[in-house]
Amino acid sequence: MLKKLIVLLCLFQVTAYANEACSRIAIINQQEFLVDPNLNRKGEGLRFYLERDDKAKEFLEKYQNTSSQRLRPAVIGSVGTLMLLSTVFVNTSDNNRKALLIGGLSTLFVNFLVTKTIDNNNEKYLIEAVHEYNKRREPKIFFKSKDGEVVEPKVYLEKSWSF
Repeated sequence: MLKKLIVLLCLFQVTAYANEACSRIAIINQQEFLVDPNLNRKGEGLRFYLERDDKAKEFLEKYQNTSSQRLRPAVIGSVGTLMLLSTVFVNTSDNNRKALLIGGLSTLFVNFLVTKTIDNNNEKYLIEAVHEYNKRREPKIFFKSKDGEVVEPKVYLEKSWSF
């Protein structure tokens, strides 16, 4: 039972970091572009457009620098996993085994929550970059939601007239 729990938690830890960022789509001039074409540099698919605006480029750089910092969650996740694995391989008393199990589980859980919180808060930089670009530049950038709807990055009003 304990071994099954540890394997399940290790799989949870690995899949917890697999996000759906690579499937995000932006619409520019009625064409679809991948926002994250590679896993190393999130937001790189919009760089060609966002580089045209200095403020938007700053927000994009801030977004990419924050999202590329992966050493802390990797180290903390490894420590939690080692704590869990040590309950199986190390012959200790029952109290020590329970302490290692609870410590490993809580370390993995807190690591997951902190990493997800940082990632979600980091998204505001990408949205702000697109918003700044859309204020001053053409063509406009919109995001496509999971439902297939086109969503603007922030709420603002715009009226175009053509005759």
